[in-house]
Amino acid sequence: MRYRCFEKTWVLRFERGEEIVSALKAFCAEHGIALAAVSGIGAADRVTIGCFKTGTKEYIRKELIGDHEITGLAGTLSTMGGRPYLHLHVTLADSDWRTFGGHLDSAVVSGTCEVVLHQIEGRLERVYDEQVGLNLLKL
Repeated sequence: MRYRCFEKTWVLRFERGEEIVSALKAFCAEHGIALAAVSGIGAADRVTIGCFKTGTKEYIRKELIGDHEITGLAGTLSTMGGRPYLHLHVTLADSDWRTFGGHLDSAVVSGTCEVVLHQIEGRLERVYDEQVGLNLLKL
């Protein structure tokens, strides 16, 4: 991964073969980034997305293999247990222009991926909410 920082805005370029979610978490831990807004675009050929089922409080997951454009990547970085915690959503398009979207669990870069990380001063922790079944921002 390559990156540049402009004040508190980081511009990152992920290389072919890098897994976006784990690499982004590691980057934030290494640079002490605890709170940020995330956006991006790119291409991936192995992606796992999820959809939260509120009735069962479980994610169902789908793996997508093959060329996909990341037409939109958006989310937040906060912390949970003092470690970086990403909550990312993604929209993808395949070569037949079908789109898929959901919670991003993982994505392996096939061409490139450009992410803008807008660092926010401060810190927000996440806590598990048993009623909802999710790790929610503690506001």
